Amino acid sequence: MSDPRFDLTRPEFPRSSRYDADWMLGNQMGPNALWLLEWLCESLPISQGMCVLDLGCGKAMTSVFLAREFGAHVHAVDLWLDPDANWRRVVEAGVADLVCPLRAEAHSLPFAAGYFDAVVSIDAYQYFGTDVLYLDYLARFLRPGGRLGVVVPGLVRPLAAGVPSWLLEPQSNGKVFWEESCRSFLTAEAWREIWAGSPLVTAVSADLQPDGWRRWADFERAIEASGKAIFPSDAEALEKDAGRTLGFVRLLAERSSCESENLYDPSLGLRVGVDGPGPFLGSSPSGSATAAARDRRG
Repeated sequence: MSDPRFDLTRPEFPRSSRYDADWMLGNQMGPNALWLLEWLCESLPISQGMCVLDLGCGKAMTSVFLAREFGAHVHAVDLWLDPDANWRRVVEAGVADLVCPLRAEAHSLPFAAGYFDAVVSIDAYQYFGTDVLYLDYLARFLRPGGRLGVVVPGLVRPLAAGVPSWLLEPQSNGKVFWEESCRSFLTAEAWREIWAGSPLVTAVSADLQPDGWRRWADFERAIEASGKAIFPSDAEALEKDAGRTLGFVRLLAERSSCESENLYDPSLGLRVGVDGPGPFLGSSPSGSATAAARDRRG
């Protein structure tokens, strides 16, 4: 594309700059996921042959990137997106031997404990990870020493005085930026506190992307100009905010050697002995069960 509005090359993102702008715009579901992933990978080393979980992969752009750029074997997991459609995108990108798309809910992942070398999540973790116990569950799928990296939209500062007016006012397109789900936006400090409380991870860090708001707004403007928008643009609100409130938070941690119980396991009650058949009041279990069934039938 020669139109400067579609120029998605950035010197700070040399790998992403090699990707076709039309492909990125056509497969976007929000902020530029490749820019965010490349920023994450500056601090989260991914190498050839690593087994990586891409959690909340959307249209699998990030999974394609991990496979093409680093030679990783990627499980592209999303709840909302059709894995058949993601498979077509993976095949078209030439990484069918490295990426496996599937549909799964973040609290019910179909993997063995310790299966992955790394877990990444771009612009998705805020939807399911604010539960302080969720990290204990997710970390179970990493081998000891494995790495976890997340980038989420977040807050530059706590909203002590409430949400700023410019994020609550309708933009010229009628869209109000601040929706109910935005209450999942946290500061880097708040995310660090949540993660540091988990015994299953160590070496926790959290930082804010420099000028993240500007890149977010730039991509929103490019989506507008391309006519490929899924949702009304938030560029106007982001430009009014100018980084006073909104940005992107990068979270990193390493899997420790600690173990813990999977609190999302539906069989947990049975395994620990608090679920199952209770004591019978009759002379024999079969007699009591028969009597109870007869009573129900009247």
